[in-house]
Amino acid sequence: MIRRLRRASVFAVVAAVAVLAPALGDAAAVPFLAAAGLAFFRVRDGEWFETLALPGDREEERLYGFVAFALAAAGLALFASLPRAPLPYEAFAAATLAVGCGRLSRAVVAGRSTEEFSLVAGYVAGGTVGAIAGQIGVLLQIDGSVLVGGLPAIVFLGAVAALTAALVRSLVFDRDAHITVILVAFAVWGFVAVDPTVTVPLVAFGLAVTGALGYVSFALGTASVPGMLTGVLSALLAVVLGGVGWFATLISFYAIGGLASKYRFDEKANRGVAQENEGARGTGNVLANSAVALVAVVGYAATAHVGVPGALFGFAFAGATATAMADTLSSEIGGLFDGPRLVTTLRRVEPGTDGAVTWQGELAGVGGALFVAGLAAFGMPIGDAVAGGGIVALAGVAGMTVDSLLGALIEGERVGNQAVNFLATLSGAIVAVAAGVALGVGA
Repeated sequence: MIRRLRRASVFAVVAAVAVLAPALGDAAAVPFLAAAGLAFFRVRDGEWFETLALPGDREEERLYGFVAFALAAAGLALFASLPRAPLPYEAFAAATLAVGCGRLSRAVVAGRSTEEFSLVAGYVAGGTVGAIAGQIGVLLQIDGSVLVGGLPAIVFLGAVAALTAALVRSLVFDRDAHITVILVAFAVWGFVAVDPTVTVPLVAFGLAVTGALGYVSFALGTASVPGMLTGVLSALLAVVLGGVGWFATLISFYAIGGLASKYRFDEKANRGVAQENEGARGTGNVLANSAVALVAVVGYAATAHVGVPGALFGFAFAGATATAMADTLSSEIGGLFDGPRLVTTLRRVEPGTDGAVTWQGELAGVGGALFVAGLAAFGMPIGDAVAGGGIVALAGVAGMTVDSLLGALIEGERVGNQAVNFLATLSGAIVAVAAGVALGVGA
């Protein structure tokens, strides 16, 4: 345990050097290169080697994990210090410190608890604090005046950096900190470029509510740890970049869809139609159902840069979410009933057959689409409530039907369920946008 804490401390110290990047300028990469060179050529055994060694390093007698992290930081530092560099120093500092401080905080928590949620919460909390501190340290050197009005955005970016780091870490090996820091840096860079309008109430509400809902989803078993992190990050983006109405629309799918997966789970498992992993949705499942919606809410936040009416992004977001809700309810509820028919031929097939539907499931799906449409009609910028809500409901049902058709026609060994879900939500978003444009709703 002591060795693990020391290792995490060294990673955090190296990460903290990123704060000095503006002062170092063209030499910003030098400290990281020096750390990598020292670890690779000079530390081959002894106490320092044992302290810094990650899984696999001892067999190869090289500190590849630490060296790769330092080299990744060096590459990002070099990228940030180039003339007219697109990667801001604050994004670089936020990424490295989110990873470094996240690892350190997780190691501290591990000394008291081995419960997975506590470890993840520790990583996110420490990573957020580190990312915020890194941004402030950089901005004080560049232009301290922006801190007065920019603190909400700094906190938001810090939380995004930490959640992204925790999510990537849950999907890769502990030795792959270099992959994590690079992906986090580019994620934060993207949000810095969007330059969203971030307010204190939305950030406070987003962090508090999404964190609580993340814990509930994990405790109830409706999401795995990666799935929980994906859902929390998605919900935070929805509430901060879109607003409470966008958040309510998306979270309704996460909540109702998750509970529907657990509803009469044993019965569905016996019938062979239950969600894998005991109904706990993972990252792939969450992203397959909400990736289109997330792109839409980021696009909405960037309307000043892309010149597209915000209502179109609203329709895309609501249409994709209505599709995800309708498809989930039609599958989870419909799977409990006998006599499913293949959507393309209407002949009876076995329960669990791709593309099979029941009238009970279709009715549940329509109800889910209407529910999302109602939330979107009164909480999102989609014009007239009746017309806008009707378009969203139509898009949800259309997307659900596309999902069934794709399941019957192409789903199998080469095209999995998650790809079909993604294409279905994309079709729901397209139908909603096309109908909104055709009818001039929300223009």
